[in-house]
Amino acid sequence: MTDLTTLTSWHADWKGLRVAVLGLGMTGFAAADTLVELGATVLVVAAKAPEEHADLLGVIGAELLEVPGLDAVPPRLAEFDPELVIVSPGFHPDHAVLLWAAATGIPVWGDIELAWRVRDKVRAAEWITVTGTNGKTTTVQLATHLLAAAGHRVAAVGNIGVPVLDAVRDPIGFDVLVVELSSYQLHWINQTPEGSLSPLASVCLNLADDHLDWHGSADAYAAAKGKVYDNTRIAAVYNLADEATMHMVEEADVVEGCRAIGFGTGAPGPSDLGVVDGIIVDRAFHDDRRNSAFELTTHGELAAAGLAAPHSVSNVLAASALVRAYGVAPAVIRDALATFRIDHHRTETVLEADGVLWVDDSKATNPHAAEASLRAFERVVWVVGGLLKGVDVSRLVERQAARLAAAVIIGVDRTELREAFERHAPGLPVFEVAATDTDDVMPEVVRLSAAAARPGDTVLLAPAAASMDQFTDYGDRGRRFAAAVLDQLRSPSDSSADDSAGGAADDDHSESGHGAGEPGAPTA
Repeated sequence: MTDLTTLTSWHADWKGLRVAVLGLGMTGFAAADTLVELGATVLVVAAKAPEEHADLLGVIGAELLEVPGLDAVPPRLAEFDPELVIVSPGFHPDHAVLLWAAATGIPVWGDIELAWRVRDKVRAAEWITVTGTNGKTTTVQLATHLLAAAGHRVAAVGNIGVPVLDAVRDPIGFDVLVVELSSYQLHWINQTPEGSLSPLASVCLNLADDHLDWHGSADAYAAAKGKVYDNTRIAAVYNLADEATMHMVEEADVVEGCRAIGFGTGAPGPSDLGVVDGIIVDRAFHDDRRNSAFELTTHGELAAAGLAAPHSVSNVLAASALVRAYGVAPAVIRDALATFRIDHHRTETVLEADGVLWVDDSKATNPHAAEASLRAFERVVWVVGGLLKGVDVSRLVERQAARLAAAVIIGVDRTELREAFERHAPGLPVFEVAATDTDDVMPEVVRLSAAAARPGDTVLLAPAAASMDQFTDYGDRGRRFAAAVLDQLRSPSDSSADDSAGGAADDDHSESGHGAGEPGAPTA
């Protein structure tokens, strides 16, 4: 048996280690590919194997065991007698294979644990880790953009779409990795002292109920999120407007000397980043922080970059805190923010026609994200629904009812939405999309929304739900919405709308757990 406590480097002796990899999406394939390169003997177990990955497994020298359903321990897996299991993010902790591993004493790691241990193949980059119920991807992209502007070789990796294991094997290497971590990935990190992830800086942006069907309870979900702060060395960044994140920092076992850095859209304290008279400032990293602050940018400059919404300002503050911990200068941050653009499907304007603004925020896959989006507009025709993932939407409807002009319900989980509107917005016009064929859903959404909207209204796709009931992913949902809007409402002479609205195909990592063959609910 291999002593796993010795496997804390790429250059350790991994040869002959028997490893079972669960799942063959991007994460699973990256894990298998890495382990084969290290000299391990690898068996990949998947309910469904994407053809491109399945073909490559044979080339690299890993064995594939495809078991439709995968609801029990396959005999071949037991015969393989693994010394280690690497689990892809979509697998629930109570999956039969994972329960079997626990009962038989087989260690289980996630891909993040493996990547941390082998990060020194080329040169060990610093890690900056980001989680939260909402805003992770934008914050990671912001931090990456700011670090690149400062001249550092940096990559955005993890739940954002690029497996961390691919980055650590880059032949040139990186100075910094900005790692987006879902609650699924966080569940499996720091299970063993010798492999403990220790980032330079970390943040949990916010916390709201999500993925309770996966974690089993709100407390378990919060506990997973809080693990992002464990062993942080320089800056544990938290949200001044979200007390739960402050408590996470207070309870975290950080490295001695690590500072707690707050961010918020109000006036900052001496260890915070915040906003004063429309100026975004940093008091936390100023030598004379009790009396002075660095100016990072202004609200007007953020508005010009499409970052003026309150949740976008919060993301800017969080990202700035993370890169300031790495030493990026305030002047670099200011210049770089002016050139940053938010991704598609994140409060993205599709079209303005006849005084009505049409906005795609398909990325709002839970109530917390949808509420942030709703708050950015005064009067909204709200396109809502999909897979609610066990989360209660009634409080969201109650809080935002006053700004709603109408609601258009899509998706399979409709009963909860109907009841919430009946209880908290009884006079609100509520329409349901009858179409069930994917191609027909968004054209009907646009027809119903256009009939309900008046000049000055915003038709907002912010579903507060996952998309896989009717669409491939949130990107597919957003692209179909944008296409239907442009097809039905844009006049031939309208040059203001972008024919590419919705953008290129998204890898829906925040929803699908990094690809086919990895069962489970959306990640956050």
